[in-house]
Amino acid sequence: MNSPQMSVPFGSPPPDAAVYVISVAAELTGLHPQTLRAYERMGLIAPGRTGGGGRRYSHRDLERLREIADLTSAGIGIEGVRRIMELENQLDALRARNEELLAELDAVRRGMTARAAMQAPANKLPVLHQSVGQSVVVWRRPR
Repeated sequence: MNSPQMSVPFGSPPPDAAVYVISVAAELTGLHPQTLRAYERMGLIAPGRTGGGGRRYSHRDLERLREIADLTSAGIGIEGVRRIMELENQLDALRARNEELLAELDAVRRGMTARAAMQAPANKLPVLHQSVGQSVVVWRRPR
């Protein structure tokens, strides 16, 4: 349900910019303004506020309201919606952390490869060929 990146048309405000008044947000989501207020009281949405206390919704808020509407219309109760959204937030955070860890692991691997290349011995042993029936002895240099 959560998209990793929302596409916003060029010249539009950023996804988190609280710019839509409640009547516009209600119209864009197909929900009644009282429903938006109820979702806010339940803690499902937290719109921005103006200095005078008026609600302002962002593009991201509208997407969240649409998700809530889709889930409730599918028969999921408000507590179920709340839990689903919590789990989606946790999943998003875990994905972001996983990406960070993968990038860190890649950097460590590159560093180890570079360090190993700089410490490689200059004189390598020649390649030994083994004939059938002969033994091969491998010598290791002490470190």
